[in-house]
Amino acid sequence: MTLATPPLVDLSIHHPPINMSDRVALGITKFLRLFADTFFAKRYGHRAVVLETVAAVPGMVGATLNHLKCLRRMEDDRGWIRTLMDEAENERMHLMTFIEVAKPTAFERFMVIAAQWVFYLFFFGLYLIAPKTAHRLVGYFEEEAVISYTHYLAEIDEGRSPNVAAPAIAIRYWDLPATATLRDVVLVVRADEAHHRDVNHGFANDLAGLPQGAVAPCPPHVELTPHWKTAA
Repeated sequence: MTLATPPLVDLSIHHPPINMSDRVALGITKFLRLFADTFFAKRYGHRAVVLETVAAVPGMVGATLNHLKCLRRMEDDRGWIRTLMDEAENERMHLMTFIEVAKPTAFERFMVIAAQWVFYLFFFGLYLIAPKTAHRLVGYFEEEAVISYTHYLAEIDEGRSPNVAAPAIAIRYWDLPATATLRDVVLVVRADEAHHRDVNHGFANDLAGLPQGAVAPCPPHVELTPHWKTAA
């Protein structure tokens, strides 16, 4: 069974670089894309496990630094902190979902740890120095994520990747039908990434004094009850 109304995603959206900051962000993104394509090739499930670990870092870093800035300046955050926290949580749920699908190897788990620490330190420093560039970088990351998940859908549709049953954690989080498949999961994950793409480009535009663009809708998520609240 597939989703009755799959979330629509505009695949044509790309923020053209207009200054050196944007070009640096795009250059970093293309370099990392080349690395991912070389290492993972078409193993999109394994690619997702490693990259979603990295993708969950920017939202937490941005939320933390904006929280501290607002405390120092005693000013309102305009909703940025909650938005970035939600992004970090959403990316973590992507990771938890694809762990069930791809079953990462010991080496890939080591890569997750190494990549997380390296990227966390890099992104923390970048956000301190140039938050606009940091958000533009995430916007470009998410553009590439939309492309990768589109390729993943093609692999599933053409029979090169098995369309297995959706993991239970994904069914609960996105409130999917009980008979949902991996293809349904990839559709909602891609829609999440499109939403993060537009939000982060919007934050970068705001910091640069540029006009805001449209933001792709985010699929509904179900807040998971902490285990200690359900314990009898």
